[in-house]
This record gives sequence, structure tokens and C-alpha cells, in this order.
Amino acid sequence: MARRKRQPVVPEAREALDKLKAKVMKEAGYNVSEQSPDDVKYSVAKDMGVELAKGYNGTITSKDAGRVGGEIGGRMVKALIQQAKANLGKQAR
Repeated sequence: MARRKRQPVVPEAREALDKLKAKVMKEAGYNVSEQSPDDVKYSVAKDMGVELAKGYNGTITSKDAGRVGGEIGGRMVKALIQQAKANLGKQAR
């Protein structure tokens, strides 16, 4: 099975998404490197008791993978919704 590499719909947004991930996870109390914000998933997994290794993780359940990814992605989506609401308020004026 080929490894799937997720890409944003707008590839130019990758840098901004990485900065957002670093920002929201720092606010949540995680130690995040702005050079490699994806590494925060290992800290989140450790806090949740999920054995996440660098490299192949085919032995973890989809439920555990979703818990780790959901913690990070959920915070990012919440921040994006807050930004959108703030921008809508500015446009209404």
C-alpha cells in the first residue's frame, strides 16, 4: 500500500497552516518547534497513552490515530472558525 501524503487544497497555504498548528498547540501547552510543527503529534500521542513511533505506525488502531489527529486538527479548525467570524465582523462594518 502506498503511503498517502496529505496536501492542502492550496499548496501555498502549507506554511500558514504549519504556523497555525504551532500557535494553537503552544496555546494548549505543548512544546512545539516552528521548524517542525508536525512533531507535536508525538507529544499529544504520549499524553493520550498512544504508542506512536516515527515512521511506520500500522499497528495502532484507527481510533487511536483519530484521537491524536483530532486533538490537533480540532484545535486548528476551531481557530480557523474564530478567524473567519472575526473577518466577517470586519466586513459587515
